[in-house]
Amino acid sequence: MFDLNDVVVFARVVEAGSFTAAARLLAMPKTTVSRRIAALEREVGVRLLQRTTRSLSMTDAGRLYYEQSSQALRTLEEANLRLAQARVEPSGTIRISAPVGFGAYFLNRAVIEFLEMYPKTKVELRLTDDKLNLVEDGIDLAFRTGVLEDSTLIARKLGTTHRLLCASADYLARHGLPEAPADLVHHHCVIAGPSAVGAHWVLDGPSGQETFTVAGRFAANEMQAVVAAAIAGQGIAQLPHGMAEALIGEGRLRRVLENYTTPAGGLYVLYPSSRHLSPLVKAFIDLATERISRRVNTA
Repeated sequence: MFDLNDVVVFARVVEAGSFTAAARLLAMPKTTVSRRIAALEREVGVRLLQRTTRSLSMTDAGRLYYEQSSQALRTLEEANLRLAQARVEPSGTIRISAPVGFGAYFLNRAVIEFLEMYPKTKVELRLTDDKLNLVEDGIDLAFRTGVLEDSTLIARKLGTTHRLLCASADYLARHGLPEAPADLVHHHCVIAGPSAVGAHWVLDGPSGQETFTVAGRFAANEMQAVVAAAIAGQGIAQLPHGMAEALIGEGRLRRVLENYTTPAGGLYVLYPSSRHLSPLVKAFIDLATERISRRVNTA
């Protein structure tokens, strides 16, 4: 007989990425998780998951089944939530992840306003440029920029953003002001990435989109380190628009190549599809959408 609980277990395995992680989330033995998946596969008559000792992936049938069943599960969860928590004031702890630079220059204000608006809430903010597994790390929602990878996460677009080229007045006094992107080959560039070797910058300008080879003496995969190096006069850096505008306004950096920016990328808020939107999470997403998207889209 068809058991809806088996479908729930299947969805959690897909979202968690492993039987072990799903068992931990569901508070049940791994053997029980495996047995329920096997029962579901017998019921539907096809293999849904390909598993080896080292990896887990969905079959084509499994992917189709997940897409359809997860929608139904979300509908049931949301219906239960609305009945149980109608007009309940948001309370509890919300765990949020965001890139370091974005959090410092965009998200902090929204968090503070949220805490003042809802005194029964707490916020745990994890600022990292690493892409965390929201399910395994217990994150309620995350902010991401750029092009999203395919995943089981629910994504809501807040707007678009881009980066500006900036350098310190000290660096420009020593090395001169580039007049065109081709001049970057004669400059030190602070690279936002794992290596300063073989870096390329894609820029949008009057002639459209162009790619330029750049080099420098410093690279970092964390935006605050890039900012610090640029302020210290180590070269020209690409900085997120809002962050760059703030530092330029403070006189700590100057914009260079003002007719050029990086191509616009998306700004998204994401949350696990396995989690219904509690009043707590929904309240924060609504506030953040209004505050952050207004700042980003008018920048």
